[in-house]
Amino acid sequence: MFGKLKEMKEQMDMLNSLQSGMGNMDMSNPEEMLESMGINMEDIENHFNQINFNGEFEKIPLRYINDSENNNPEYAYESDSGFDLKSTEDIWVQANDRKLIPTGLRFDIPLGYEIQVRSKSGLALNQGLMVLNSPGTVDSGYQGEVKVIIFNTTNERIKIEKGQKIAQAVLCPVMNGKWVDLVRVEVIGEKDRNDKGFGSTGI
Repeated sequence: MFGKLKEMKEQMDMLNSLQSGMGNMDMSNPEEMLESMGINMEDIENHFNQINFNGEFEKIPLRYINDSENNNPEYAYESDSGFDLKSTEDIWVQANDRKLIPTGLRFDIPLGYEIQVRSKSGLALNQGLMVLNSPGTVDSGYQGEVKVIIFNTTNERIKIEKGQKIAQAVLCPVMNGKWVDLVRVEVIGEKDRNDKGFGSTGI
């Protein structure tokens, strides 16, 4: 009981202190008013600095080096998820074989992101060429040249020409190992799906 009374007294004291402070406050100064209430103006300013006048967040900088004669990478449309990767060489890919294709590009990927290398739908449909390990992963710690494993699904050899589009790169948010704590346990609690897989939801 005494503990409850003490808690109520502390709350009343805090309310009286707040009312007293607001009574002496210049209400025409919003910054002073907010700071007196424990609101950090610097945090608010930093938040709004991330937003431009269109209400959109600033773009994420993806720095790169282009060691090839190909044009610099770019998004064809603002709504595109990825930009094209191009071969720096003329390379033959034998039937049902794979080749590692250089792109001449190196990226400085921000922590918390990865680049996923994916097949181009047109290339897969028209020539039967696809990224073998799609999607390939380029980790934020990797700064070497991005190379693409291309697989020829046809029964004929196909020539990849210098400057040809071979794949697309997509910058994706990801939980890096820095933020994950791998914890070994003996039992994992049950969930609605459990171990049902491989077509368990229907064909």
